[in-house]
Amino acid sequence: MHIDKQIISFIKKHHVLTLATFDGNEIYCSNLFYAYDMENNAFIFYSDADTKHFNDIKNNNNVAASIVLETKIIGKIQGLQLNGIATQPTNEMRKYCHKIYMTRFPYAITGKACLCRIEIIFAKYTNNMLGFGKKIIWKK
Repeated sequence: MHIDKQIISFIKKHHVLTLATFDGNEIYCSNLFYAYDMENNAFIFYSDADTKHFNDIKNNNNVAASIVLETKIIGKIQGLQLNGIATQPTNEMRKYCHKIYMTRFPYAITGKACLCRIEIIFAKYTNNMLGFGKKIIWKK
């Protein structure tokens, strides 16, 4: 089942997500630039290997994330919350993921940064423009 086109449209309008990771003791949030891989329903990002969130993912790759349209106007509130599995792409996927990310952020300097992807397994999209509290749920 393909993800709803309204969710994809929302994802494409933004470029930063808040990623929540868990190391077994504490939850941690970080903000990351992302590119969306529509073919595989995944977010792609680069992160330094020594960051807390990247090390958390190595120990527990179950993650949560959100993207939000910040507004004070209740009728325009929109946001996406999701659960996913974060991994470093396999060798055969690495070039593909890198191309998607660099197409969106051609100025990105990856240096010692590591490529990572989040495969979406659950998404909840809220869009008050469709009606107050209107939600679209997607599950893999």
